[in-house]
Amino acid sequence: MKLIRLVFFVGTCLLLRSNLSKKFLYSFGLSCTFAILIFQFTVMTEYDVVVIGSGPGGYVCAIRAAQLGKKVALIEKYNSLGGTCLNVGCIPSKALLDSSHHFHSAVHEFADHGINVGDPKADLKKMIERKRKVVNQTVDGIKFLMGKNKIDVYHGLGSFEDAHTVKIAGEKEERIKGKNIVIATGSKPSNLPFISLDKERVITSTEALELQEIPKHMIVIGGGVIGVELGSVYARLGSKVSVVEYLDRIIPAFDKEMSKELMRSLKKIGVEFHLSTKVTAVERDGDIVKITAEDKKGESVNIEGDICLVSIGRRPYTDGLNLEAAGVKANERGQVEVNDHLQTNQSHIYAIGDVVRGTMLAHKAEEEGVMVAEIIDGQKPHIDYNLIPNVVYTWPEVASVGKGEEALREAGREIKIGSFPMRALGRSRASGDIDGVVKIMADAKTDEILGVQMIGARAADMIAETVVAMEFRASAEDLSRMSHAHPTYTEAVKEAALAATGNRALHM
Repeated sequence: MKLIRLVFFVGTCLLLRSNLSKKFLYSFGLSCTFAILIFQFTVMTEYDVVVIGSGPGGYVCAIRAAQLGKKVALIEKYNSLGGTCLNVGCIPSKALLDSSHHFHSAVHEFADHGINVGDPKADLKKMIERKRKVVNQTVDGIKFLMGKNKIDVYHGLGSFEDAHTVKIAGEKEERIKGKNIVIATGSKPSNLPFISLDKERVITSTEALELQEIPKHMIVIGGGVIGVELGSVYARLGSKVSVVEYLDRIIPAFDKEMSKELMRSLKKIGVEFHLSTKVTAVERDGDIVKITAEDKKGESVNIEGDICLVSIGRRPYTDGLNLEAAGVKANERGQVEVNDHLQTNQSHIYAIGDVVRGTMLAHKAEEEGVMVAEIIDGQKPHIDYNLIPNVVYTWPEVASVGKGEEALREAGREIKIGSFPMRALGRSRASGDIDGVVKIMADAKTDEILGVQMIGARAADMIAETVVAMEFRASAEDLSRMSHAHPTYTEAVKEAALAATGNRALHM
């Protein structure tokens, strides 16, 4: 474009100095103007990095690439940035988890602290309104960061036309080119083929975040992280909640001990569980949803409620992306296939986050976004996926890093285990949060920490200490000799480390 304008300027100057007719000069200027217009509409803007999807992986990748001096474009299908996590996932669910926790504390715990508040009433519409404000503030923050880092944002459905060209179908159709392209399109809720999601009574997690009245009886199909988190929200607000899980335990990514501890805590707030139970039919009859299932003995289980939350996991989302046009391969599970550098079979096209293999966690996607941006820049970053923490934001919270006891024993590792109950802590008794335990697995010979699992108040924050320890390949003794402030919940980590080094726990 600059070259065309320069030619036009120089040519005009030369003509003005000559004695050519004004008619010729006019024709020349008109021709150059048309040339510029044609150039504008036929030559696409080219970027160093084009990121498709603005979730935690996508927007973080865009920021890091911009920090490294790259010209970056970010494409988002919806008007709001932030993807599932910020709009209908992590952030809104935590806002409702906190609101419902405060309400439950007011009803069941304030009196023990000498606080009399009468008969608290839950205003779900107000909670939803607050949740929306939290989401909007967070999304606005991402929008600010895009401007700060001079990232061009396009709104519309991004799809491949070829390996370097992306078409954006928004208010107007646009096309841009990318030297490097990053697929960060995330995931969508999964469903069973016989379940019809009407999004009114038979819903996904997205609709569960926008309910306008507290359900009388919420049936949750699936006892994974999303199911138990959202189930606990409405149980705290007074709903009867029934969790139907196909496996023999909830939160199967954690050890059975953590599953049992969480079930024990959730039962205290009224959640009932149907484990080893297979759902065979879901039918809506007016305002009632009827669930037909089969338990491990083959006996029929029938449950009726006014809301059914289908929470059986999530699937990679590549709908409309037109991967075939770019020659990018996906596997039978719908995941985009990548190598250890997160490159697809087209070396300049990368994929990150929920759309590739591995756990579907926002912080895992962020790490991958940073890694890809730095690889494109010629650096050599790496991710230790073993040290990506996993968290369930119920109350008490559940968190883990590394391998669990069951996985280590299946792998034939010789280990020693140190456990410490939260109820033995002065801080836990002071706050009334006595449920839970911290468990540390260490190598039987070297004492290196191989994994940590915990359930308790603020476990989501406590796990970071052990991630740091494992990053530096610390031993259980190393962790046990660190001074921990008293009284704190993290003293349980020190005590569990002491227990792993030869039953040396001091307060048990």
